[in-house]
Amino acid sequence: MTKTYLLRLAWIMLGSAIAISLALYLTSSPLLLASLGGSTLFLFGLTTTPAAQPRALFGGHILSSLIGVLAYQFFGDTLPVSIIAVILTIGVLLITRTAHPPAGANPLIMIQAHAGFMQIVTTVLLGVVVLFIIVWICSRIGKGGKTYPISWTQPSPPSRNLGIWGD
Repeated sequence: MTKTYLLRLAWIMLGSAIAISLALYLTSSPLLLASLGGSTLFLFGLTTTPAAQPRALFGGHILSSLIGVLAYQFFGDTLPVSIIAVILTIGVLLITRTAHPPAGANPLIMIQAHAGFMQIVTTVLLGVVVLFIIVWICSRIGKGGKTYPISWTQPSPPSRNLGIWGD
């Protein structure tokens, strides 16, 4: 590994530490630890991928959280409700082209937390905004990386080709 690579890796890890620490502190809840942790990896380590761009980041988290809250509010927290919520999330995120893999955990998190609609704003949106701001700042003051975002509206997935079914 070169010195440049190691410096870039250290910068990514520092930015990630600041972002996830601030997001978890401000939301005052470990509620989204799993999905925000995954988003941090995408934003700082996989910055150029379609799934890391704002359309997928914000759309994926908000839509998947909304599905989880609606599922819990209307049907409770049973196993079948959780399964259906995840399946609906996959379909909605692919149809809207806002696929952000860490957001796939949100319906389960929202159902298990017995979350209400306010958690979408006070936890999900706040956490995602914090991550977004920190990666935006870090990408501008760091050296050797791409400036984030690459594209505000880049769809994820980038095409209508749906994985194994479209290959």
